[in-house]
Amino acid sequence: MTKILSACLTGLGVAIVLLAALSGASASQRSRQPVQIDADDIGGIVNGARGPEAGVWVIAETTDLPTKFGKIVVTDDAGRYVLPDLPKASYRVWVRGYGLIDSPKVPGTPWTPLNLTATPAPNDAAAAQYYPPIYWFSMLHVPPKSDFPLEKMKSQGEWLNVIKSGACQSCHALGTPGTRTIPKELGTFATSADAWQRRLRSGQAQNLMQRDITRLDTQVALKLFGDWTDRIAAGELPFAKPERPKGIERNVVVTLWDWSRPTIYLHDEISTDRHNPRVNANGKIYGSPEDSSDIVPVLDPITHTASEVLHPVRDPATPSTKTNAMAPSAYWGAEPIWDGRTLNHNPMMDERGRVWFTPRVRPNANPDFCRQGSDHPSAKIVPIAESGRHLSMYDPATGQFSLISTCFPTHHLAFADDANHTLWTSAGVGGPGVMGWLNRKMYEETGDEVRSQGWTPFIIDTNGNGTRDAWVEPDQPADPMKDTRVVVNTYAVAVSPSDGAVWGTVIGYPGSIVRVVPGSNPTATALTEIYEPPLPGFGPRGGDIDLNGVYWVSLASGHLGSFDRRKCKVLRGPTATGAHCPEGWTLHQLPGPQLRDVKDPGSAEASYYTWVDWFDTFGLGRNVPIAMGNLNSSIFAFVDGRFINITLPYPMGFFAKNVDGRVDDPGAGWKGKALWSTYGTRTMFHLEGGKENRPKAVKIQLRPNPLAK
Repeated sequence: MTKILSACLTGLGVAIVLLAALSGASASQRSRQPVQIDADDIGGIVNGARGPEAGVWVIAETTDLPTKFGKIVVTDDAGRYVLPDLPKASYRVWVRGYGLIDSPKVPGTPWTPLNLTATPAPNDAAAAQYYPPIYWFSMLHVPPKSDFPLEKMKSQGEWLNVIKSGACQSCHALGTPGTRTIPKELGTFATSADAWQRRLRSGQAQNLMQRDITRLDTQVALKLFGDWTDRIAAGELPFAKPERPKGIERNVVVTLWDWSRPTIYLHDEISTDRHNPRVNANGKIYGSPEDSSDIVPVLDPITHTASEVLHPVRDPATPSTKTNAMAPSAYWGAEPIWDGRTLNHNPMMDERGRVWFTPRVRPNANPDFCRQGSDHPSAKIVPIAESGRHLSMYDPATGQFSLISTCFPTHHLAFADDANHTLWTSAGVGGPGVMGWLNRKMYEETGDEVRSQGWTPFIIDTNGNGTRDAWVEPDQPADPMKDTRVVVNTYAVAVSPSDGAVWGTVIGYPGSIVRVVPGSNPTATALTEIYEPPLPGFGPRGGDIDLNGVYWVSLASGHLGSFDRRKCKVLRGPTATGAHCPEGWTLHQLPGPQLRDVKDPGSAEASYYTWVDWFDTFGLGRNVPIAMGNLNSSIFAFVDGRFINITLPYPMGFFAKNVDGRVDDPGAGWKGKALWSTYGTRTMFHLEGGKENRPKAVKIQLRPNPLAK
C-alpha cells in the first residue's frame, strides 16, 4: 500500500523535500539537490563540525519485527543519504564513520525527514575502536626471515600461512575487541604469554587451537601474542588508518537480520542454485552451524522471520562436540555451548530449491562396502576406512531430510551441469587423498546410495600420453612409463562451466590448486593437474572458476590469485608436478596494510574464500570475482584490475566464509538482485555487542547512486 501511495504522490509531482536541511545552511549547501524519499524510506543529510560528512555510514535498526532488523547505507559527497525500502517499524538511527565515534541513536520512522549530526572522535584512540580488525592485527610482530628455520617452521611464509587463513584465522579474525585484549575473567597470570596459553585452551575448539600453536613453535608464538596485547593495553594504536568508502563503494545497501542463537555460530548460507540464480526467488535462506549445533537456521526475508530446522542423524551413537575437551570460557564459563553431532558444514541448493549439506550422519567408521575387500569399483582402487562427514538433502516442500552415507569424507560441494546432475565434493583439510561424487540422477531414481557414489585418487599424467595408466605411489621412485599418484585433499571445489573440469584447492605451504578431468568413468579415467602458486603468493584456501576457465583463489599471502591454464607451456609429462606453470599465475594484492615485519608484497588480509559472479547478481557485471575480506570486515569485488571494498561496519568484524547471488526479480533493477552471506565467525562474542550477539544474515545490494530508492 505504501508503494502505491508513493507512486501516486510521485505522479502528481509531489516529493518530500527536506527543507529542514536547508534552513540556516550556507549558500553552497542550499544549492545542493534536496533529498527525496518515499513512504518506506528514511533520508536526510549528515553534517559534522566542518560541514557535510561524505562517505560515512548511516545505520537504522529495529526490534519491532519478528527478528532484529537493520539497514546500512553510505552518504554521498554532500553528506546526503537514503535508507530505502524499510519495513514499517520504529528505528534507532545513527552515524558511524572513520574519524568519528558513533553519534547518538535517535528515533526515526519511514517517510520522515531525519538529519543527523556526526560526532568527531575526541582522539585517535577513540577513532581506532571502529577500525576493521586488520588494522589491529597488522601490529602483531612476526619472526623476521632471518630467524628461520625455527624448530617446526622452515620459512616466514610457512609461519604466516598458519597464523592466517591456513589455520588460525580460518575460524575468526585476530584484531577484534575480543582478541586484541585479555578478558579479566580469564584470570591472573605472570605474563601475557601465559594468559594466551590459557586462552587457547578455552572452549570446545581447544584441540584445534593447541594443535596450531604448536605448529608455530609454541613459546615463540605465545611471546609474540603476549607482546601484541601488552602494547595495545599500553595504548599503542594501529600504524595505518582505513579510508572512507568512495566512488561506487557508496552505492551499497546492506540489510541485516538476526538469525540463530547467541551460542551458535554459522559457517555459511545458501539462497539459490549456482547455475540459475532465479531459483528460490524471494525465498528462504538456509545456514549451516558446523560444530556448534544440529539446528539449521532459516530466514524468511519477506516476513523478517527467523526459524529453525533440526538436522537429524542416522545413528544415535553419532558423537557430539559437547564432549570436546575444554577449559572454562571467559565468556560462557565451564559449561559447553556447542552440541553438534552433524558438524553441518556447507549448504548448496539444487534446481528444485532443495538444500544439500555436508554433515556427519553416523559415526566415522565406514561400512564394509567402502573398505578393503569390497567389490565397489572405487573401493577396489582406494579402500576407505572412515569418513567424518557425508551428505544430506533437505526438501523445504516436504520438510524431510534424506541422509546419505558416503565412504569419502565431504567438506564443500558443487553441482555439475551434466546429464547425471553430479554432485562433487571436497574432503577438506585432511583425508584419504580422493575426490568423491554422487550421481544424483541415479540416486534419485533408485535410492541406492552405494551404486550412486564414487571416488577417485589424484593421478597426474607424468608419462605424458594423455590417458590414465598404471601409476607409482608418492613414496615410490618415478617411472617414465607410468603416471604418478599425489595424495592431496581438496578444500574448495568448483565445476568449470566451460569444460566440466572439477577444480579445487589444497591447503598448505605453498599449497596448490588442482584440476580434475573426470573422463567417461571417473573412478578409472579421471586425470589430475596440480599447480603451485609462485612466491610471494602462498596458502590457497577457497577458490572458484570463472566462465572462461580461469581459476580465482584466496591466498594467505594477502593476494587474490588468478590462474589461467591457457598460458601454460607445459600441461603434462614428468615435470608437470606443481611448479611447472608460474606463467599461468597473476597475483593481485588485497587491500589493507601489510604486517610490519613482513617485507614481501601482500597484505595482512587472510581471505577465506573467493566466489565468481557468473550472472551479474550484484550489479558489477558478469564473471566478477568476489574475495572475502575477512580481516577488513568486507568483501572485495575485483573489477577492471582494481578492488572495490564493500565494508560492513556494524557490527564491526563481518567474517564471510562465502557469498552467493540471487535474482528475485530481473525486471526490478538493483532492487531485484543481491548477494547473500552471513557472519561466519566462530566467535560472535568477540565482536562489539559481546555475548548478546547473534549470527546475522546479510543481504548486499548495489544501487546506481547513493540516493537511489
